[in-house]
Amino acid sequence: MGDKATREQIVAAADGLFYRQGFAHTSFTDIAEAVRISRGNFYYYFKTKDEILEAVIAGRLESTQAMLARWEAEGATPAARIRSFIDILIANKSKIKRYGCPVGTLTGELAKLGHDARAAANTLFTLFRKWLRRQFEIAGRRKDADALALHLLARSQGVATLANALRDEAFIRREVQEMYDWLDVQLAKGARK
Repeated sequence: MGDKATREQIVAAADGLFYRQGFAHTSFTDIAEAVRISRGNFYYYFKTKDEILEAVIAGRLESTQAMLARWEAEGATPAARIRSFIDILIANKSKIKRYGCPVGTLTGELAKLGHDARAAANTLFTLFRKWLRRQFEIAGRRKDADALALHLLARSQGVATLANALRDEAFIRREVQEMYDWLDVQLAKGARK
């Protein structure tokens, strides 16, 4: 395996472990064992856990940007594109019930730790917020687009948190339907303007 492939494998393993176990509860040894390389070889790629965290956040930003671009290309309307965002809760329901939202859990943990990387992790929320704001603007809700984007982002995080606590799939489905209904009302108001 080449250096780039090994590095990518380390980052992918760390990303999964940070999501499932938390950043603070994941050790170098955990990551090295997941990738099946010795700790000595591991240090060739990353000297500190913070360096791995930086790479994980960068990877998440890259994959989020690619996902948003895909939704942009596939969704014919702002409603369809925003529904793609809401649908994350259904598409990832098993993981969300078990571990919560990967963005929310990481940013929350880093905030509690007072970690320097929390601002970088928060850029994941900023990406979603700006993208949602743009969709609401296109749909005719220019004046309150940011408030609507933030409301939907907060609602989805609340659903993910409660889904993790309650482990209730029916709850997720009900909340997703309510978000669809709310979205239809908001977009209808934009169409009337």
